[in-house]
Amino acid sequence: MPEKYRFLTGYMKTFKGGVSLPEHKDLTVDKKIRPIPPPFEMILPLGQHTGAPNKPLVNPGDSVKVGQCIGKAEAFISAPLHSPVSGTVKAIKDIFNPIYGKKPAIIIENNGKDTPVSFIKREDPESLPKEELIAIIKDAGLVGLGGAAFPTHVKMNIPKGKTIDTLIVNGAECEPYLTCDHRLMVERTGEILKGVYLVASILNAKNIFLAIEENKLSAIFAMEKATVQMKKEFHGKQIQIIVLKTKYPQGGEKQLIKAVLKREVPPGKLPLDVGVVVQNAGTCFAIYEAVYKGKPLIERCVTFTGKCLREPGNFTVKIGTPLKDVVGHCGGFTETPAKIIAGGPIMGIAQYSLDIPIIKGITGIVFISKKDLEIYEELPCIRCGKCVDICPVNLMPTDIGRMVKYSRWHYLDELHPSDCMECGACAYICPSRVPLVQYIKLAKIKESERK
Repeated sequence: MPEKYRFLTGYMKTFKGGVSLPEHKDLTVDKKIRPIPPPFEMILPLGQHTGAPNKPLVNPGDSVKVGQCIGKAEAFISAPLHSPVSGTVKAIKDIFNPIYGKKPAIIIENNGKDTPVSFIKREDPESLPKEELIAIIKDAGLVGLGGAAFPTHVKMNIPKGKTIDTLIVNGAECEPYLTCDHRLMVERTGEILKGVYLVASILNAKNIFLAIEENKLSAIFAMEKATVQMKKEFHGKQIQIIVLKTKYPQGGEKQLIKAVLKREVPPGKLPLDVGVVVQNAGTCFAIYEAVYKGKPLIERCVTFTGKCLREPGNFTVKIGTPLKDVVGHCGGFTETPAKIIAGGPIMGIAQYSLDIPIIKGITGIVFISKKDLEIYEELPCIRCGKCVDICPVNLMPTDIGRMVKYSRWHYLDELHPSDCMECGACAYICPSRVPLVQYIKLAKIKESERK
């Protein structure tokens, strides 16, 4: 994102470790999830997740079916890739991945027949041993659908010596504009809860919390009603709904753990080090589909929104669908967008083309109009300390930025830039418009090079 642009102008309230932002969720919050039919050509990048990319299992000219594995995961931190359509492999070539840069992708020509492979439906999946459940999740190519796209099976493999006592289901969805998780919690309530039960069974977690921010009343009511109705199905496991104050960036794992349990994850440690696993609500829905229906991750719910879009909404979209086809399905633009952001407007990544494909880690696409952008110039830091007060992981963003600016790399070890979650709150709150996140990203690169 160029430094001279800033989004979400308007009312803002700050908290210790967070900020209340203009939400802009009204554009899509009441829009029911609708399917987008796959187009003629699908683009499947071989790297759609945190970790090692896939090795292609098909060649140009090969025929493929819906759900067929076309990309093999050769490393532990990886997830296989499946075809979302039936058709013919047209090519394997480098394309611009919306998150990971220019990477190889499998191009498939859709024949429109939707010929599936044989999905394995299990009669009593809740009785399966945890090793088999984890294997199903791995084979289905599941990754975290909250945006991080970390392979789900890795998260579920708890190292020996570690004990998990609590599962937190993340329904915060704190980024402005995005409403896909909200709609899933309203419309796919029972399926999500069955997925939650499977996760809790794998982890042997005694405590289960579903954390939802207070601005999602319809999701809160739907989930509370469903937990009462489905209590018998959970065999005594009680899911407790936790209503949180609406605050950004509360959806981060460490921030959610602190908000729900008052536990702090130490610097350089993981949630499992404090006995907790956090799973996104959308990921739990995908786990349900993988285990109960045998369905791999070939589609996901995505929010397409912004005042430039003629018909914004929440859609089930096949992985690999080019963005230009999505825009056409949404009625096109009312005006040319000034910015296209993959993900939320704070943590998302600016895009320069509609030719990018929808991949597993994309929660939404935001089309920002010119009048919703504020043009600004970076000014000298005034040492107000707002970035320090608002930092959810208690860093000193202004000091990190200054050390980077003046190339004082040897001071970075004391400032721990690697702990930054890149939420962007510091840059947003800065009255001098210092692009602190960009400086911190550079600090991380230099820190890794020095080590």
